[in-house]
Amino acid sequence: MITQNAVETAQEKWGSGVVKIGSLKDDRGACEEYTSAFLDERYNFGNGTVLFKPTKCAHQQFRATKAEALSYFIAGEDRACSEDGGFAIQPWTKVRFENTGFILEESRAIAMGNYFFTTTDGVEVKVEYTFGYILVAGELKIDVHHSSFPYNP
Repeated sequence: MITQNAVETAQEKWGSGVVKIGSLKDDRGACEEYTSAFLDERYNFGNGTVLFKPTKCAHQQFRATKAEALSYFIAGEDRACSEDGGFAIQPWTKVRFENTGFILEESRAIAMGNYFFTTTDGVEVKVEYTFGYILVAGELKIDVHHSSFPYNP
């Protein structure tokens, strides 16, 4: 059975990975290499379907491939989606999760809530998320990632 602690650990790894990507933005080669490894470690692209709906996308809202996820996180001249500006190379200094709830099963888990991204000026940006995890070789990998800004009437 997947535990809440295991999901929270996966969230911490994801958040610290996003911060690390941003810290490498001035060394494009290292940034690309790290982000590729981050996607392999944190997401299930190599093993099956990933349903990825990132926060800051208007035209290509859904990202089904690792190349599209890489484009979202770090953009670049060879980006797969022209609208991408490199979400993770903002950079962010901290990512904090506030979970609303969990669904925990034997080899699958879902978490929903808000996560907060801290800018270099110390401002927190609130984003809503749902992450689905699948257990692969003892490691939780994201296979559902939906993220959006809170409704603002």
